[in-house]
Amino acid sequence: MNPKLLGYARLARPANLPTAAADILAGVAIAGAISNSMQTEFLGSPLFFDILCLVFSSVFLYAGGVILNDVFDYKIDLIERPERPIPNGTISLKSATVYGGVALIIGILLSFLVSILSFIIATALALAILLYDAIAKKHDFFGPLSMGLCRGLNIILGMSVLGSLTYLWLAIIPVVYIFAITLISRGEVHGKNKNHIVLAGVLYASVIVAVLAIAYFYTDSVLTTLLYLTVFGYLVFRPLFKAYSENSPENIKKAVMAGVLSLIVLDAAMGATFSVWWYGLLILALLPISIGLSKLFAVT
Repeated sequence: MNPKLLGYARLARPANLPTAAADILAGVAIAGAISNSMQTEFLGSPLFFDILCLVFSSVFLYAGGVILNDVFDYKIDLIERPERPIPNGTISLKSATVYGGVALIIGILLSFLVSILSFIIATALALAILLYDAIAKKHDFFGPLSMGLCRGLNIILGMSVLGSLTYLWLAIIPVVYIFAITLISRGEVHGKNKNHIVLAGVLYASVIVAVLAIAYFYTDSVLTTLLYLTVFGYLVFRPLFKAYSENSPENIKKAVMAGVLSLIVLDAAMGATFSVWWYGLLILALLPISIGLSKLFAVT
């Protein structure tokens, strides 16, 4: 591949983009848009078009966010991550800024095709992304919280597919989960973050308990949810334990990567909880795509 095209692709973190789509699909299920009686005509229906628009809106917003994150981190990356496309000179700072800005705008415009509500949420998400990139990430507490807020707004964007918001409070789950991952990532460069790893493990456990409790009290899908959460727990805790026992930057990066990619499994659990068991498998199908792309492109 042409080095410049490869550089643009690397800036957008392709392996992470399916996780943004998974958030939307989970939000769509929470909104009650998926049922067991869906007909084959669904593929050509206005609802399918709206879901597709929100999926791509989320993907572009996520891509714009990570691109602009590298723009704001340019000076730090010159020292800590000189291999990235901007500090190594593959992509100019100006080109990356335009690239990220255009991606955000496309994401917002796609949401407008669905509804005013979706447009408002997408705009709020874009602003939250910029807040994280420019300011919040520099703070130990507000950085993880801001990143989590972006994921929460992303799942709310999926909930907006029917023009109203139900179970809005469920957005706290991705907020807590992403807060945990961001805590772990604090040690990616230098290691030595055992305290953060312990706290992240507690937050992971609280997320699992919360989703299981939601399934028990609000749906009749508790066994299905438990199956998905078992897979999720295995995927996130195994690398986390390894990162704690051998607290090296390499193991921490693996724990972060597992956390990011496993968001798809968490979304699948939530999607299956509020719809039908096979819908979770559709979301889960995004996982091998992310894993495949992660072998070609960095996740963090």
